[in-house]
Amino acid sequence: MTEILIIKPSSLGDIVHGLQVATSLKAQVSHLRISWVVREIFAPIVRACEAVDRVYVFERNAGAKGFLKLTNELRKTEFDYVFDMQGLLRTGLMTSRVKATTKVGRSDAREWSGVFYHQRVPLPPAGAGSHALDILLQFCPVLGAQPELQGALKFREVDKLNLSFADTKSGGKPIVMFVDSRRAEKCWGGFKQLTELILREDKQRKVVWAGSGYVHDRGGFPPAQFLNLTGNTSLVSLPALVKRADWVIANDSGPMHLAAALGVRVLGIFGPTDPRLFGPYPLNAPGNVVVQAPVGDLKLLAVKDVFARFQKARARFK
Repeated sequence: MTEILIIKPSSLGDIVHGLQVATSLKAQVSHLRISWVVREIFAPIVRACEAVDRVYVFERNAGAKGFLKLTNELRKTEFDYVFDMQGLLRTGLMTSRVKATTKVGRSDAREWSGVFYHQRVPLPPAGAGSHALDILLQFCPVLGAQPELQGALKFREVDKLNLSFADTKSGGKPIVMFVDSRRAEKCWGGFKQLTELILREDKQRKVVWAGSGYVHDRGGFPPAQFLNLTGNTSLVSLPALVKRADWVIANDSGPMHLAAALGVRVLGIFGPTDPRLFGPYPLNAPGNVVVQAPVGDLKLLAVKDVFARFQKARARFK
């Protein structure tokens, strides 16, 4: 059994990419056991992933005492490989404390974390302009695997969220919108108006708002067509909810990447970040659609333009 430790504490979108790499490794390499270091707020979705065998929780706010507790726990196992997919000083220090035959990091690692690695994986042929997932896939050849996605990303359904609204056949599958973002500059303010346009166009259509932070809908939508799950969407419920969607419409965010990873059609709304580097993967898939704001400013992105782009994308699948 080959023991591998992946260090990828955050953020959600990066973790989804890492889970795709772990899934590909499991599909290509036999007798592989994968452990993972992740921040406490993201631990539930990593635990739910079928490709991960063990989870170590990093409590970021626990200070030096919490860091030592984690690394002491890690040192109880002798790993064959450690993959530091984060590439920061904190994760480099974690790597230095782990007992492992081979310690591997990113070639674009920062904050002097590279001094703790035995080797660094090269960048893809496109270099620093590569997609974030393509950069992580370069860890695969270390284990003799191809740097490509293989196998299906799967999650255990362990949450009890009531998804009957999304399961109903009336009006088909819902459109699921993730209307918030952890970073204000990546958060588009037009979701309410977009919802109005979609529901007005099709009286049978259903829309679900989802996300960890509550966003008030002002009670302006018909209950038979609309459900607000914001503030009531746990991480372990995300895969089950996303898989029930006809389309996911989201800011540049973890749920957007999760939808693409699960093969659900997705419309990603981008402001200052570059979709060529961080868009839904793969960028050339017909169901992965991107709208980017003029000059990267989401305040300049009109609702009518997003709606028109969505109608055009949806027409391809009718």
